[in-house]
Amino acid sequence: MHDHDPTPLDDASLAAHLVARGLLAGGDHVGVETAGDGNVNWVRRARSGARSWIVKQARPALERFPQYRASTERIVFEERWFAIARPLDARGVCPEVLDFDVARRVLVLEDLGEAERLDHALLRGSDATGVVRDVASLLGAVHRATRDPALAARFANDDMRRLHGEHVFALPFAPNDFPLGPELRARAERVWRDRELGEIAAASYRRYLQPRGALLHGDVQAGNVLILPGGRAKLLDAEIAHVGDPAFDVGLLLAHVLLPAVARCELARAAATVAAAWNAYASAHGADAPPFADAARHAGIEVLRRTIGAARVAAVADTTAALAALDLACPLIRTPPASPDALTRLLDTDARG
Repeated sequence: MHDHDPTPLDDASLAAHLVARGLLAGGDHVGVETAGDGNVNWVRRARSGARSWIVKQARPALERFPQYRASTERIVFEERWFAIARPLDARGVCPEVLDFDVARRVLVLEDLGEAERLDHALLRGSDATGVVRDVASLLGAVHRATRDPALAARFANDDMRRLHGEHVFALPFAPNDFPLGPELRARAERVWRDRELGEIAAASYRRYLQPRGALLHGDVQAGNVLILPGGRAKLLDAEIAHVGDPAFDVGLLLAHVLLPAVARCELARAAATVAAAWNAYASAHGADAPPFADAARHAGIEVLRRTIGAARVAAVADTTAALAALDLACPLIRTPPASPDALTRLLDTDARG
């Protein structure tokens, strides 16, 4: 399959696309609105009476960051990830795929309506342990079922993997001009001068780029997890799906549990959620699950990049919280705990700090 620049949809042409794909009858009124952040793809919600759809189209220039370009095949890999994950999804974490137009690079998903993002829920103090546990269980099932090395050829998502990898493993560990306050920048400069941390991040990046391990979602951040009324979890946006180190997926999820806990000074509570998530993941994965220390190290790298990298999160907008996040991230990267119990002891020490 070769990449191409699809004819772009717009708000005016979206209804005709739905009609052409058999999702809508001709002549039905359609209302169109933006949906989600739309960082990577063009995303809209279409409504017609009581029905609604989420429509995504991949284009060569990323939607919110047009200075970056990536193969539109990323949405093909996203649809493939859902196709593989859905039969393994005992808890209904995957959204329903309603249609996929491979030529136009358009994916139509069920509309999840008034769902809350996991990061928002955690930052306001909600107990989302069940949500995190269900996502972790799905990851474990997918990783267990996708150990076939031949799968890498079907997920050669190199543009997105490298673009994401640069933002995770490289940019936060080198001097940059990201908008950091004076106190946080001074602390970041210590990170940038720390040769050991830089070498660990570089080694992790090399491992991340190796196309072996298991099929990854690739972007298990809290903004990609929605919580439906009643507490059900939904995991979205698999456009970075690729074959690689399974600990990366889990580490990202754990990092996004820890970040709001740092802001709220609730590390002990976060430790319990992390333990529940890891136990669910390991149970679904089986005996050859990756070491917890590998996931913890990835969690530390993600906490650091979300604090002094290009994609800072609201949880560390306050300087005190950001400094505390770095104080947590650096030990996780340097000497990651070997078990959830060891992480609990580390978090307890950090909290009493």
